[in-house]
Amino acid sequence: MRQDKKRRIANLETLAQLKRALTKARKNPLVENIRLASAIIDRAAKKKIIHKNKAARLKARLGKRAIIKKPSKRAIKTVKK
Repeated sequence: MRQDKKRRIANLETLAQLKRALTKARKNPLVENIRLASAIIDRAAKKKIIHKNKAARLKARLGKRAIIKKPSKRAIKTVKK
């Protein structure tokens, strides 16, 4: 029972960390935030805090939101010359 308490505390901290990272990535979907959230999702799945399919689903949804900075047309024209 003592081990269960310790593990529960550790698991709840990992879950809280996961929720904070997801919230940050959803509000500001930059590549860095999504990369950090994906790493935390993978850790939680590895520790079996969340199911591996849920981890895959969360990562897929985050990937769709990613804001990737595209080069401007002016930058492309200067490269071609």
